[in-house]
Amino acid sequence: MAERAHALSTVDGYSGYGAEQGEKKLRAAVAATYYADLGIEETDIFVSDGAKCDISRLQVLFGSNAKIAVQDPSYPAYVDSSVIMGQTGLYQEDVQKYGNIEYMRCSPENGFFPDLSSVPRTDIIFFCSPNNPTGAAASREQLTQLVKFAKDNGSIIVYDSAYAMYISDDSPKSIFEIPGAKEVAIETASFSKYAGFTGVRLGWTVVPKELLFSDGHPVAKDFNRIVCTCFNGASNISQAGGLGCLSPEGLKAMSDVVGFYKENTKIIVDTFTSLGFNVYGAKNAPYVWVHFPGRNSWDVFAEILEKAHLVTTPGSGFGPGGEGFVRVSAFGHRENIIEAARRLEQLYK
Repeated sequence: MAERAHALSTVDGYSGYGAEQGEKKLRAAVAATYYADLGIEETDIFVSDGAKCDISRLQVLFGSNAKIAVQDPSYPAYVDSSVIMGQTGLYQEDVQKYGNIEYMRCSPENGFFPDLSSVPRTDIIFFCSPNNPTGAAASREQLTQLVKFAKDNGSIIVYDSAYAMYISDDSPKSIFEIPGAKEVAIETASFSKYAGFTGVRLGWTVVPKELLFSDGHPVAKDFNRIVCTCFNGASNISQAGGLGCLSPEGLKAMSDVVGFYKENTKIIVDTFTSLGFNVYGAKNAPYVWVHFPGRNSWDVFAEILEKAHLVTTPGSGFGPGGEGFVRVSAFGHRENIIEAARRLEQLYK
């Protein structure tokens, strides 16, 4: 990145607007690294300034008449972008849901995978695995069900795989590992949680050429139009960083970072477990989903903040299904994680 930034100050190294879809070398590297043998080509990949930004661009693509389904709880950007697009009804205070959105409950009781037989048809299904905030990763069998469900209903899955590198069992890292997924799914991903690119801003979205609207028109063609209208491409400096990440040295460094955060996760899990709490997630994600039965998430958040001076995230911020939980993040320096564990032990022992 430093070399690319310096090169911009030279006559030979300067580059202006690039391809909106991303630099060819980076698109090819993403395809080869994450989608080898899955039939995804570099032309299916759109490089972006992060998965969150692409979620909103996808919403612009789907338009204000689309109806969405989300996991409950889930990352707030799916619901909030839907509200901003005008896809939803009013907020219903009594159930803490917006009208015209299908909230697919994901709880310890159903293994954090929704009962699809009770989910009505929607145009779009947002699905994040491993999930933020619960940390649950869907199995191959579950994702096969999801793909069949989308096919039967003529729905498009937007599959958020921002935490795929944290998977340590045989759960699929990409929706495209499931046969038939290319006809029903879009996948969005990011360098944020692998390489600490939260402020650098770099991600990608895969729109397979096999994905067609009901009239036979390729979805990728319309997404390309949206991207070229709303976006001038990811920063060329960030893209140089992306190529660095996908070099052999970069892949090892990312793997080391993920491993470090997974060690942090274990410290957090062990702490809460030793205090008698039921904890979920953690195995395939950098998040620990801690259950405080019968308690209000915001009250637990306030208690931990005021008494232990630690910041967690109240579960209800991710949807009504998060009530009674808090999300604890493993992103932090080791000494801070150890100190946090000490304070939690003091608070709840």
